[in-house]
Amino acid sequence: MPLSQPAPNQPTLSVLAKPARDLDWLILGLGDDGIVGLDAARSRTFKKTFGQTVDALAADLGARTERGRTTGLPSLDGCRLLIVGLGTEDPTPEQLRRLSGDAIRAVGSLRAEQAEPAKIGFSLGVSEPEQVLAIAEGALIGGYNYTGVSAKDAPTAPVAEIAVITSLRDASLARVAQARATAIVAAREWINIPPNFLYPETFAQAAKDYLAKTKVKVEVLDDEELAKLGYGGLTGVGAGSARKPRLVRMTYRPRGAKQHLALIGKGITFDSGGLNIKPGNSMLTMKSDMSGAAAVIAAVGAIAECGITTDVTAYAAMAENLPSSTAYRPSDVLSIYGGTTVENMNSDAEGRLVMADALARSVEDKPDLIVDIATLTGACLVALGLRTAGLLSSDEATSQRVLDAAETSGEGFWPLPIPEEIAEDLESKVADLRSTGGSRYAGTSAAAAFLQRFVPDQNWAHLDIAGPAFHEGSAYGYVTPGGTGFGVRTLIDLAQSMS
Repeated sequence: MPLSQPAPNQPTLSVLAKPARDLDWLILGLGDDGIVGLDAARSRTFKKTFGQTVDALAADLGARTERGRTTGLPSLDGCRLLIVGLGTEDPTPEQLRRLSGDAIRAVGSLRAEQAEPAKIGFSLGVSEPEQVLAIAEGALIGGYNYTGVSAKDAPTAPVAEIAVITSLRDASLARVAQARATAIVAAREWINIPPNFLYPETFAQAAKDYLAKTKVKVEVLDDEELAKLGYGGLTGVGAGSARKPRLVRMTYRPRGAKQHLALIGKGITFDSGGLNIKPGNSMLTMKSDMSGAAAVIAAVGAIAECGITTDVTAYAAMAENLPSSTAYRPSDVLSIYGGTTVENMNSDAEGRLVMADALARSVEDKPDLIVDIATLTGACLVALGLRTAGLLSSDEATSQRVLDAAETSGEGFWPLPIPEEIAEDLESKVADLRSTGGSRYAGTSAAAAFLQRFVPDQNWAHLDIAGPAFHEGSAYGYVTPGGTGFGVRTLIDLAQSMS
């Protein structure tokens, strides 16, 4: 199973001043003032050909300003027009991102009869860099679909080229948007790959291959090195599987950097719950328990590709959590990197143990900010649902810094507390602390309190993405079924804010 080239059929992107002549589709906007993005020459030709203006025919065919609603129009000189609603007010960048995802999938469904991949232009009347980036990102990732594992040939990619039409002159926009979208698609692809193909060894190799042509240095510690160096969380959690754990360390050191960001991602490639085994149906999506590591690896690649001048040190803590005669047990005491001992209370609370190893190691890098990202607790889904992630941090300034990056990226986070009494509940009688609290309440806060013990006196934020990391329903906006790549954009924008 090839893992080193996620989604190789991703469309190419360009930013143009006017639509190319060989477009198969031109996507126009519809706002309160009528059609947006249509040039005068094409408008005249359309009226001469069909006897109606584009606005009139679009209205006759049911086009509305409802944001994201799409309506197909007839072909004009070999180029079909698609009208997408912009809403009654100027759309935000996130709304542009979503409606361009809707539009790209509408093209995919309408062009089913065409054999060749399409060339698509988005002409929505935008002139700001963040608007161009949003349209490009939404289009590039909104058309992604995991092709699966099959004896049949992979289906032909529906889209070959995407162009965003704008008066803005900025040659870097296409490169930046392509790098960001490539990162999100890479994360999605890794999350969607079945766990018998993607496990710690192959995932670590995929990270190396993915970053090979960037300025990111990659180091992989195998199970023997982890044991020798005292990474007791990773070796303990991984003990039940024949597929042994790995720790991937990535470093990016651009010239001119003045701040240092550390990123840590949870990489449980399959989580059965270990000896505290999950119900059968609850395991079906547990290949996605490595979404945090996927986000970190992908984001580091994009940070380097975009030339962001922030030092980054990143860790992906990879293990497979299975029950066996060698699996770690409830009441076992594990020694985390650096020597802190942990009484294991629940073998299905494995993520915080592998993250503790990586967090403790990251402190030695002396970063200005540490951010970890993980599908960590079911409690976060109960609190915030399937589309909003939890944010818990060392202080309000750090929390606001991450929230600002999330707002720029369009990803939804909500701050949650780490109350003092929750942290006190982690005290153990047989070790330095225990892995879970004594109560079933406030599980997300308890997990964050545990992680914070390994980053004392640090500017630190914990991102619990258990809800939005994997989508089991129908596609919406730029989100398609399966892994979402949630968190990638926030990490990139956070690094950008520190440059």
